[in-house]
Amino acid sequence: MDSPPRRKSGLNLPSGMTETSLRLDTFPGSVRAITCVSSPRALSSLSSPSKSSNCSDRFIPCRSSSRLHTFGLVEKGSPVKEGGNEAYSRLLKSELFGSDFSSFSSPAGVQGGSALSSPSKNMLRFKTDQSGPNSPYSPSILGYDSGISSEASTPPKPPRKVPKTPHKVLDAPSLQDDFYLNLVDWSSQNVLAVGLGTCVYLWTASNSKVTKLCDLGPHDSVCSVQWTREGSYISIGTYLGQVQVWDGTQCKKVRTMAGHQTRTGVLAWNSRILSSGSRDRNILQHDLRVSNDYVSKLVGHKSEVCGLKWSHDDRELASGGNDNQLLVWNQHSQQPILKLTEHTAAVKAIAWSPHQNGLLASGGGTADRCIRFWNTTNGHQLNHVDTGSQVCNLAWSKNVNELVSTHGYSQNQIMVWKYPSMAKVATLTGHSLRVLYLAMSPDGQTIVTGAGDETLRFWNVFPSVKTPTPVKDTGLWSLGRTHIR
Repeated sequence: MDSPPRRKSGLNLPSGMTETSLRLDTFPGSVRAITCVSSPRALSSLSSPSKSSNCSDRFIPCRSSSRLHTFGLVEKGSPVKEGGNEAYSRLLKSELFGSDFSSFSSPAGVQGGSALSSPSKNMLRFKTDQSGPNSPYSPSILGYDSGISSEASTPPKPPRKVPKTPHKVLDAPSLQDDFYLNLVDWSSQNVLAVGLGTCVYLWTASNSKVTKLCDLGPHDSVCSVQWTREGSYISIGTYLGQVQVWDGTQCKKVRTMAGHQTRTGVLAWNSRILSSGSRDRNILQHDLRVSNDYVSKLVGHKSEVCGLKWSHDDRELASGGNDNQLLVWNQHSQQPILKLTEHTAAVKAIAWSPHQNGLLASGGGTADRCIRFWNTTNGHQLNHVDTGSQVCNLAWSKNVNELVSTHGYSQNQIMVWKYPSMAKVATLTGHSLRVLYLAMSPDGQTIVTGAGDETLRFWNVFPSVKTPTPVKDTGLWSLGRTHIR
């Protein structure tokens, strides 16, 4: 019989073929290549595969015997995608396989029923082999993708162990229980200075030698102590508002500077300038190279200044006050460049990160209890964490990206944190009153804490430097590690 007229398929055909019909010959277990019929009369020969004239000897394996599901090649219904592409799919099939391809069904003898299917939409897409535990190439021992990455299957690194008890405890009689004072500091030459009542004592860590530096007399008392970065000179803030500078090695007074109206509770050195904060709400800048008592006055706080720290590059000074404000000043401005007011209690705890420029940490008092992190370049708060207790001090480790905080009401604890995750590394207890004072050893491994319980406790909290690098500027840290035992 003659076949009905066919529209042009759009395929390039040899010159000898004037009217070509394309069909697919199927056999049990395999599929032969596309069969070329040169005349309409030959259409009846499709029922006898042996009489067909083949234009190709290419062999196509039976899809029913292949593990196409392993490679994601099996057609899967996708209501979202098929709905929009149904017309295009019909047109494409019609162009490639002929208009009657959609009505073609494989014989019953073909293994797997409908072994011939349209090209899969999942072609060339990765797919996890879900053949079961018998597959030797299964990504997990369960034989299927459990959703757990290979990294998670490796055992986690055990957390660093921090001793829970201090390795040394010193008596510190008359150590005041006053949140606004700063009475303990550890020099780069491994000498600890402590203000006890009217006196300042020096404790040499290498040999435990105690030296009495000075006695201010019955009408005055020590409110703050701070070593220079070189560790040779120490400044003392007094209850009467004076700032004294002493030679720590010779135990001699070098200078006395006035300017404050009442007690000087906090001091901070940079390379050249000594800054002092007072209950009179002012910050004075002292330069020992000039004869004046102070070279500038910074006015911005509305209550007592209790926190003061210079950045490591000497460019910015951070100050905290009992007015709940955290102010940032630069070297030349008489007005603060940043006013950070998120704290809801006094800001005594201030620390600049040695690992990242412009990263400042601050802690609030009893009504706040939060440690907050700031980018001083733009004034944005990066993060904050509620510690549950009054934050009295903060200090960054120079060896690892961690920091330590000491606390008062109500838990009187010492906490070590990882940054920036703020995961707790350790919580240390032992003081019976607020841990108001904190200082760090020159090697960065040991901290000393002081409290109104009149004890100084030494804790090993930070690891040693993994790869020591030479210090380029002043060489203060080239003195070698000294153990405190």
